[in-house]
Amino acid sequence: MDALRSLAREAQAGNGPALRRLIEAVTPSVLRLARTILGPDRGDAEDVAQVCLLAFVEALPAFRGESTILHYAVRIAARCSVAARRRAVERGAAAAAFAHASDNEDETVPGEPALAARQRNLVRRLLDELPEEQAETLALRVILGCSLQEVADATGAPVNTVRSRMRVAKETLRRRIEEEPELAELLEAAG
Repeated sequence: MDALRSLAREAQAGNGPALRRLIEAVTPSVLRLARTILGPDRGDAEDVAQVCLLAFVEALPAFRGESTILHYAVRIAARCSVAARRRAVERGAAAAAFAHASDNEDETVPGEPALAARQRNLVRRLLDELPEEQAETLALRVILGCSLQEVADATGAPVNTVRSRMRVAKETLRRRIEEEPELAELLEAAG
């Protein structure tokens, strides 16, 4: 049983303290996802996470219990974070940061393999190019490491649809690698 489900029911009924506890429970996962999708050069992850949490609160009345509350919150956060990243790129605010990150793909977090950092940068670039459903699926599967079933539960899509979205996203990845041959090792490593 989802431990947060009773808090969600209370929050749906208008219980303010229950809503506060529910938000506190999902915030670490939402913030981690926002930071991961936005990338290390973006200082607005906390702001985006707050927007994601507001979207979660607004969507809470529509929660039908078809997944866990945490999956529901993470799904909303994935969509919000991908949308925030795209908006920033479109505005040009993230273009300079992205160019800097691309120029320094070998920069890693201490203790992290350079290949992992480069794979994440590639995934972030792809998220900007993919349709929303594919970007959300790729983020949940690759960045968060969710199983196909977990992605299906989080997105409300059948497992076969998730597979299809992943297949199309991988095809896009392959096309990008064909355009940029130096990324071929990333495809081989990402398997």
